[in-house]
Amino acid sequence: MKKSERLNQELIFLSDKYSFQLKDLETEFGISKRTALRDMEELESMGLAFYVENGRHGGYRLVNQSPLVPIYFNTDEVQAIFFALKALDLVSATPFKKSYSQIRQKLFATMSDERKQMISETLDVIHYYNVAPVSEQNHLELILQALMEDRIVKMTYTQNENKRIRLQFLELFYRNGIWFTKAYDVRNKKWGIYRCDFMKDVMIEEEIRDTFTKEELKELQLEYEKTYHDISFKCRLTEQGKEKFLKNHYPNMRLEIVDDTPYIMGGYNEEELSYMTHYLISFGKHVKIEYPDELKKSYLTQLQEMIDQY
Repeated sequence: MKKSERLNQELIFLSDKYSFQLKDLETEFGISKRTALRDMEELESMGLAFYVENGRHGGYRLVNQSPLVPIYFNTDEVQAIFFALKALDLVSATPFKKSYSQIRQKLFATMSDERKQMISETLDVIHYYNVAPVSEQNHLELILQALMEDRIVKMTYTQNENKRIRLQFLELFYRNGIWFTKAYDVRNKKWGIYRCDFMKDVMIEEEIRDTFTKEELKELQLEYEKTYHDISFKCRLTEQGKEKFLKNHYPNMRLEIVDDTPYIMGGYNEEELSYMTHYLISFGKHVKIEYPDELKKSYLTQLQEMIDQY
């Protein structure tokens, strides 16, 4: 471990302590007494406030514990932080979108001109490409609030048809330009995945009722997945198809290698036949459906509809 990394880890180690002895650092970080003493000098110069307690059971007592001291980052760590922030620029809609520019400004304010120049030059030659959001999203902050507080949200959900639903969220995630939630439909007692851009008139219910803990929601999800994806499927892939699968796949499917041949295996529900067909069509000639016949028929029907357009 580099010295700068060890010093930061020591700061974290001491963050919840009021007192400690030198041997605590020696044991935790596998260092000698001499190194521990030098580290204490470095930590003091970084702003760690402490005084020495003499006597048989003496040691160090920390002062002003909250907050302890700033955490210091080396050059590689700073570059990594700025690259991560740059990557998030593409995902313009996030629950924290207002914070990114402020974080950049605060980080830059702590740097020397030389380091600022180095960071700017690095970001000019390293780029991150992903799918930008395909639609405007205005409810992410409210969804995150409801998720963290285990609250129920009522809304109009507009996919396929307009309907009023009440959801309790378990997870918020981003895939291929779209924000989704995993959530439990409280009224219909049904688990599902919902697109955030189809949510309108979103409001957190003031009255706290019918709510679950996150552990209870996870149990409901597991029970749902055991019985919902009840139609097994198997599709043979080429090597290029395997690569496409690794780039984009869903929780109801997995990759298996049989006799050096890659396969997509898993299960789907009858309601998901259309989405399964659409997904497999995207593989082009790099997939072949082994079973079931229902999926083969749906696949061939969609292929014929595409051919008929020409």
